[in-house]
Amino acid sequence: MDKDWLIVGGGIHGVHIAARLIAEAGVAPDRLLIVDPAERLLERWRVCAAVTGMSFLRSPTVHHLDLSPWSLRRFADNVDQPKSELYAPPYDRPSLALFNAHCEWVIERLGLGERHDRGRVTACDVSHAGVHVRVADGRELFARHVVLAIGASEQPSWPRWAPRDEPRVQHVFAPGFDGWPSTREQVAVVGGGISAGLVALRLAREGHRVHLVSRHALREHQFDSDPGWLGPLHMTGFSQERDYDLRRAMIVRARHRGSVPPDVRAPLRRAFDHGHIRWHRAQVHEVVERRGSARLRLDNDVLEVERVLLATGFITARPGGAMIDELVASASLPCARCGFPIVDSALRWHPRIHVTGPLAELELGPSSRNIAGARSAGDRLINSLRTQSIWSSLRPSRWSRSVST
Repeated sequence: MDKDWLIVGGGIHGVHIAARLIAEAGVAPDRLLIVDPAERLLERWRVCAAVTGMSFLRSPTVHHLDLSPWSLRRFADNVDQPKSELYAPPYDRPSLALFNAHCEWVIERLGLGERHDRGRVTACDVSHAGVHVRVADGRELFARHVVLAIGASEQPSWPRWAPRDEPRVQHVFAPGFDGWPSTREQVAVVGGGISAGLVALRLAREGHRVHLVSRHALREHQFDSDPGWLGPLHMTGFSQERDYDLRRAMIVRARHRGSVPPDVRAPLRRAFDHGHIRWHRAQVHEVVERRGSARLRLDNDVLEVERVLLATGFITARPGGAMIDELVASASLPCARCGFPIVDSALRWHPRIHVTGPLAELELGPSSRNIAGARSAGDRLINSLRTQSIWSSLRPSRWSRSVST
C-alpha cells in the first residue's frame, strides 16, 4: 500500500493532524492513512476520560480537533441543551459529551474513519524515497511522509510498590482495565492529581467507601501548565535556549503534575469534610493481599480495603518503545540526553518524518502533550508545507527536493 502521508496513532494528535492535512494542505483523503490498533479513532481518549467520570474538560472551548478555533462553539449552537450543560466556568470549558460529539462530527465530515487502518506499527525503515512501515499482522506499508503521533495512553505509570499480577490492584488507565467495582466496596484510590480526584469522586457518588491516598497536599492549578506557554510570553525564551538539557528542565518546572483545577478541588474538600472520602496524605510502601483484601502499608498506618485503583497518570519517558528505539538506531535520528527527539521548527525529525505529542515536546514545550499541543503541531506542519510549496515554486532547493512528494 502506497500513501503520501501515514500517521502512526489515532488519538487526539493523530486525528487533528489528519484533519489539517486533508482540509488545509489539500492532501487527497485516499492518499492518507491513520494506523492505530483500536477499533475506532480516539478510542483510548474516550475510555480514559470515561473511567474518571469527567464531566467537563480542563481546557477551554477553543482547544479541539477541528480547524477553526470557533468550530466547537458553532457546533454547540446547534445542540438543544442549556448552556450550563454544555460549558463550565471559567473559560467556557466544554462538557465531555459535547467535545466527543464534536470530535465525531469532525471525523465524519472529513471521512477520517475510512482512513483508519486497524494495525499496530512495529517498525519504520527510512529510505530516500520514503518510509517502509511494518505492521504487526505482517503487512508492509509505504508512505512518502510519516507523522509519529504516539502518545503515552498505553503506558500508565505504575508505582514501584504496586504488583502487576494482583487482581485487587489495577491501574485505571491500563489497556483493557476491567477493575471497576460492580458492588459497594471499600476502595483505595492512589494518586494526587486530577485523575485520582475524579475517580475518587465518581466512586463516592456510586456509594463506595473511598480512601484517597496521595503523597502531597492538593495542588490547585486551573491548567496543567501556565497559558503563557501557548504563546510568546514563555515560548520565546524556550525557543531561544539551545541547550536541550535546560529545555527539559524548563518543561519539568512548568508542568503542574499531580494538580487539580478548582472545580475538582472544591468537591473533594466537601467530600473530605462530610466523610464521603477519607484522605490519607502518605506514601504507600507495600501492598499485600490478605484474606480477600488488600493491605496497604502507609508511612504510619495500615489501610485495609477490598480494591486498590491506581490513578497515577502516565509515564513521562519517551513513548513508542522498541519501534522508536530501532528507528533511532537505524536512521541515526538525533536525540537529547533525555532520549526525546531533537527536531526542527517544522517538527521534522528527518526529511520524511514529523512528530507530534510527547515526541515534539523539546520543540513545543510543556503543552506539547495536550489538545493545545496538537493544534500547535498542526500549525507548525501546515505552515512548513505552505512555505515549502511557495519556495519550491520559486527556487527549488536541495532540502525541498528531498522532502517533495
